[in-house]
Amino acid sequence: MGETGTAQDPSERTRHAGVLFSELGPRYDRMGAVLSFGQDARWRRFLVSTIGRDRPLVLDVATGTGLVAREIADAGIGRVIGVDRSAPMLRSKANGSAFANVLARAEALPFRDASFDALTVTYLLRYVDDPGATLRELGRVVRPGGVVASLEFGVPPSPVWHAAWWGYTRWVMPLIGGLDSREWREVGQFLGPSIDDFWRRYPMAMQQRLWAAAGLAPVRVRRMSLGGGVVMWAVRT
Repeated sequence: MGETGTAQDPSERTRHAGVLFSELGPRYDRMGAVLSFGQDARWRRFLVSTIGRDRPLVLDVATGTGLVAREIADAGIGRVIGVDRSAPMLRSKANGSAFANVLARAEALPFRDASFDALTVTYLLRYVDDPGATLRELGRVVRPGGVVASLEFGVPPSPVWHAAWWGYTRWVMPLIGGLDSREWREVGQFLGPSIDDFWRRYPMAMQQRLWAAAGLAPVRVRRMSLGGGVVMWAVRT
């Protein structure tokens, strides 16, 4: 077995994202459903379906309030360990007893090489400083033949739907968030530019190359809800 992962300290941008979401645990699930028009549940179900059945040990990275981890456990796929860098998220009442939680960063997972049969990760790569290095770290802890699957927010490729998405993320989301709390208004203001910036810096073709360089291939992609959600998955070679 190899050594556990190491990584440099996070940048100010990454620390800001962590602080922004740290106090949202008790309301995260409800507001996530509202802001995505209920589509996030469908995205999670498809994400979980890509890892297959009978995976004795699954790692759910950026587990947050445990929605994906709980779905994996409820489906009887295997035992689940959830990892998140936010202690308040892990303490949220949304977490169940069907899976264990570990406080850690995705860039430096405290597990030895090839420890897991599958790995899921949600809404992470926008927040790390080096997506390629993070993908290599995720792949490191998965056994050859295991599946790594990721869910991220996307940008609709159609010009018409992209314009509608832009208006929604820049104007409507902050307004809806503000009706809940100041914290959610800030999240609403943050998400749209963050998603746009990520896809400008890492378009789909580049992301696929990063996955392949991490030993994850062939990379499969499914855009969901007109491109508002993107699921990517691949086998650890």
